[in-house]
Amino acid sequence: MNPTWTPLSGPSHALALDVLINGPLSRVELARRLDLSPGSLTRLTKPLVDSGLLVEVDGTRAQGQRTGRPQTPLDIVPGSHHFVGIKLTGEMAYGVLTNLRAEVVATEDRPLPSKDPTTIVSVISELVATLSRRAPSVTAVGISVGGQAADHATVSSAPFLDWTDVPLGSMTQRATGLPTVVENDLIALTEAEHWFGAGRGLDRFAVLTIGAGVGYGLVIRGQVVTSSDAGLGPVGHIPLDPTGPLCFLGHRGCSTALLSIPAICAGASVALGRDVGYDEVLDLAAAGNPAARRIIDDAGTGLGILIALVSNLTMPQRVVISGEGVRLVESARPAIDAAIGRVRDPRAQPIDLDVRPGSFTQWARGAAVIAIQTYVLGVD
Repeated sequence: MNPTWTPLSGPSHALALDVLINGPLSRVELARRLDLSPGSLTRLTKPLVDSGLLVEVDGTRAQGQRTGRPQTPLDIVPGSHHFVGIKLTGEMAYGVLTNLRAEVVATEDRPLPSKDPTTIVSVISELVATLSRRAPSVTAVGISVGGQAADHATVSSAPFLDWTDVPLGSMTQRATGLPTVVENDLIALTEAEHWFGAGRGLDRFAVLTIGAGVGYGLVIRGQVVTSSDAGLGPVGHIPLDPTGPLCFLGHRGCSTALLSIPAICAGASVALGRDVGYDEVLDLAAAGNPAARRIIDDAGTGLGILIALVSNLTMPQRVVISGEGVRLVESARPAIDAAIGRVRDPRAQPIDLDVRPGSFTQWARGAAVIAIQTYVLGVD
């Protein structure tokens, strides 16, 4: 039986959120962080402990504490709830089952036989059913798409799927019987890094993704910056090389023309006179093939310029690089570093660059995090 969708509210969700992201935390530390009296904290924590959402863990001494009884920290029970995350591309549906801390328990994927919304919802429903068998119950489903998603429910535009105004959330909820939220894939990935990844605890950081396109996410003052333009991928058309190749919209030397997987493969295929896949281009460059090496170094130079621009304009504490094309960073690191050095003021702080896994599992995990956030925060 599926648990009721009952988002927390008020001080309870603030407490659960703090423990979820930063726990385990002692009651003393929680009271300090949330500005609560011991009595108020006890009143709030008791029902959360009784429900099994929070649990007391092994006692530890607080920092600087040398005497007295060890404190008994509170922590989330990660397995108290499970969530399914689905990432849709133009050809595949990638799914994950996670616990409440977005730790991946199981993965599944399915090809999309067509771009018809009803057919895709059937595929999603099958994925959810398969993944749900790996958990006692599933609380909710999150779906991410490369496009614009309105109100966590409707796909306003998804070019890879040829969709406009598709009520994916309600369609999936009817098919699965589970509460469902929908979000732009880059926002979902950024939220995952924000709560449970490389951006955890940071006031501001940026995410750059390399894959079918080029994406950019930004967190300022602990909040992901969102806009109705988020699904348009505007960072993909920032000019980086005035002599570079053209993108599909006719922009010369933009981020998409230099960094996207299709552009790199197209350039290498022309240079080598045959079709070449992304990993093969990188392997050829590593082996010293001149044409592949030039294409990869040009892409690395463009990425370095983009990283420097993001750092100069938003001054993040960290820049996270992810996406299915993230192997470019390893292959072109000297070119990336050289470009950053040319664009950045030499007196500026070194850029804290964190390269994350780039599999579609991570994109699907981001979708699960959107469902987790909706459950914990009660976002509509």
